[in-house]
Amino acid sequence: MYIYRPILLKMKKISLLLGLAAFGFASAQIPAGYYNGTDGLSGAALKTKLSAIISAGYVTKSYDNLYNGYPSTDTDKYSTGGYENDGTVLDMYSEDPNGKDPYNYNHGQKRCGNYSVEGDCYNREHVVPQSIFSEASPMVSDMHHIRPTDGKVNGMRSNYPFGKVGNASYTSKNGTKVGSTTSPGYSGTVAEPINEFKGDVARMVLYFATRYEDKLSGFKANQILSTTKFPGLQTWELNTLLLWHQQDPVSQFELDRNNATYLYQNNRNPYIDNPEFVTKVWGLSPLAVEDAGFSTKYKIYPNPVKSSSTITVQGNDLKQYDKAWIYNLVGQRVQEIDQPFKNGNTIQLKNLPKGIYILKTRELNTKFIVE
Repeated sequence: MYIYRPILLKMKKISLLLGLAAFGFASAQIPAGYYNGTDGLSGAALKTKLSAIISAGYVTKSYDNLYNGYPSTDTDKYSTGGYENDGTVLDMYSEDPNGKDPYNYNHGQKRCGNYSVEGDCYNREHVVPQSIFSEASPMVSDMHHIRPTDGKVNGMRSNYPFGKVGNASYTSKNGTKVGSTTSPGYSGTVAEPINEFKGDVARMVLYFATRYEDKLSGFKANQILSTTKFPGLQTWELNTLLLWHQQDPVSQFELDRNNATYLYQNNRNPYIDNPEFVTKVWGLSPLAVEDAGFSTKYKIYPNPVKSSSTITVQGNDLKQYDKAWIYNLVGQRVQEIDQPFKNGNTIQLKNLPKGIYILKTRELNTKFIVE
């Protein structure tokens, strides 16, 4: 069983990575001074400070009004990364970043309603199930953890926590699974999104555990959240989410959604704005060093590599990828490459400090080490 440990400041490798904070997401529209008072904090103190920041000024909207907000927060307007840029609902349960989506929804059309199969209608998915907080406000309508999703898949996910599925009893058309788990420390049924959205799910649940830390003790017993402010989550779930946060770094869609949600309800997800906050609060997943990548179809060599060297990526159909990013292990983007494999299968690194990194481009999420 993996046990949570706040190990950030004890790990030499991580301290080396923290120097990369300047390479954060400069494009995110964070109001000046929004995170004042967080410097020098870590662990429970930082989590509580972030909770105060993202609770102040929050504007509660109605549950029904979510549908009015979704055109600004959850629209496929992206022409890279396998998306279609077709103006449809960006649904994590039907979006296929590796091919044609099995079906699409237009905003305001085919809302649930009744459904029997995928593609019948879309509704509002509480990433943290509303049964946990008895459908109470403001949790029930907090856009930061409620996404528009296919009704059938949402129903199959039910109230199950998110985790690694071993034997799937249900698989959606885009590969979302429900079934018995192989996540260490838990033996029940879980739901597992596709790799493209694992980091999204992780940062939404971590947001919820932070935003509502004062209410955790009053929620119903569950397998996701703890009853204490810190760490705020069940140990097995926390370790799973920390791993997914590291495997699937913040995407442009998340950045845009965070900005749009701020305009909608006047608060932000701090773990999208500053991915290093996750590690500063909770440390690293115990599985992070052993398993920081998803891909088994692609390999990077040499690995480890020197900081100013070129890496070679081995795999099929590399030219399909129009953009690639390199992230450090606390989720900060440190390099972006347009048309990375247009003229071959090599990428020149830009003097990266020693540490562990992830090369990401669609499903190509692969770990490498700089020494």
